[in-house]
Amino acid sequence: MNAQTEFNFMKNNIVFGFLLILAAPAFAQDQLSAYIDEGLHNNLVLKDRNVSLKQSLLALKNAKSYYLPTVTFNADYLSAQGGRIITLPVGDLLNSVYSSLNQLTSTQKFPQISNQSAQLLPNNFYDARLHITYPLLNTDIYYTRQISRQVVVLQQYEVDIYRQDLIRDIKQAYFNYCLAVETISIYREALVLMDQNLRVNQSLLKNGKGLPANVLRVESEQQNITAKIIESDNLRRNARNYLNFLINRPLTDSVNFEGPQVSDSLRGRLTKIADAIIDIQERGELKKINTEIELYNTRLKLNQSYYIPKLNTFLDLGSQASDFKYNADSRYYYVGAQLTIPVFAGGRNRNNVKQARLDLVSLGLQKDLLTHQLEMATATAQNNLASAWTACKATEKQQIAAKAYFNLIEKGFKEGANSLLEFMDARNQLTISALQLNINQYNLLLQLAEYERQTAVSKI
Repeated sequence: MNAQTEFNFMKNNIVFGFLLILAAPAFAQDQLSAYIDEGLHNNLVLKDRNVSLKQSLLALKNAKSYYLPTVTFNADYLSAQGGRIITLPVGDLLNSVYSSLNQLTSTQKFPQISNQSAQLLPNNFYDARLHITYPLLNTDIYYTRQISRQVVVLQQYEVDIYRQDLIRDIKQAYFNYCLAVETISIYREALVLMDQNLRVNQSLLKNGKGLPANVLRVESEQQNITAKIIESDNLRRNARNYLNFLINRPLTDSVNFEGPQVSDSLRGRLTKIADAIIDIQERGELKKINTEIELYNTRLKLNQSYYIPKLNTFLDLGSQASDFKYNADSRYYYVGAQLTIPVFAGGRNRNNVKQARLDLVSLGLQKDLLTHQLEMATATAQNNLASAWTACKATEKQQIAAKAYFNLIEKGFKEGANSLLEFMDARNQLTISALQLNINQYNLLLQLAEYERQTAVSKI
């Protein structure tokens, strides 16, 4: 292969690599959406948050059930021998009276009777009954239900917040993977050119037209590019592992590469972001802490209601008798009401009220801090996105300039006006500008994912 043939091969590879760089970012929304859907369905942390939400919903159902009557069936059976005996002195009390009556009536109609005794412990005795209770007045039940309902809302916000974080993380992991893949592709194209260039310089040196320094320089650049490929491949594997971790797949599973790009519609949107006014009040984090404040207000009301009496009623429907008899005499009902009025508890109730008020003060401070943090994070994301967009546009112009410069040097090299060293420098500039454009494009998409997370509106 002569020098001109080598040059044509190098030129074709450079042009192919340049076109690959420009064409590779075909928008991969379908593939990315598939990974996001898979992550939302399979992510272990999100599954755990959904389990907690279901538990809160069950707790709310339990709180509502306290408004309904409670019915239980109880049955007792007792059998005993011995023990204490109760003596009833009916003979001592009535015999003298009966004797007097017999004398007055000259009859024996009133016989003498003996004293009676009865075993205190029942023998062969049963008591079976339905026990029904119902709260007529109990503020604890009302406030507990309110708290359970607010806990459900809290869990819903936690699920929603983590879902938004997961979507951002999947996007960024995928973009990092695509960045590494395209970087490897660019470096490999450059390595192919370096191999061809090395053969050209070795041929020129062999024919007495080249310099040893040129060969050494090309060999050094070969080693540098090879090291960059290894480094980029390591970044690719790490990004692949993290993406698979997020969507709950084996870490070494392959990831489909379809590089995203900055679409025309996105370009129009990006031009307006720098001046956009962002309202953070709809953020899930703020809604969550507002719900927490409502919850602690409910707890405060619960603690403040300690002085309100509690009134419960109950009804027993059953049968009790000896020797398992069941008749009109054994059947019974037993109804009653229970009133509880707190009198003294050592000051615990007042202390609980003070503690609840301090909790509200603490939550208010946390809300102020969270508001400032969200404002700062949102402004930072907005500024970073605007900066990334500016850098991306600048590198696009640099890429065009590098391409034009390479074409100029390439033409001069063919005509003998430019040296191989100038041709190599032009090729390096084209490769570096392609790498920088690739990095800036994906950095723009990474910053966009963060911006979308920071401006996400919570919907539950």
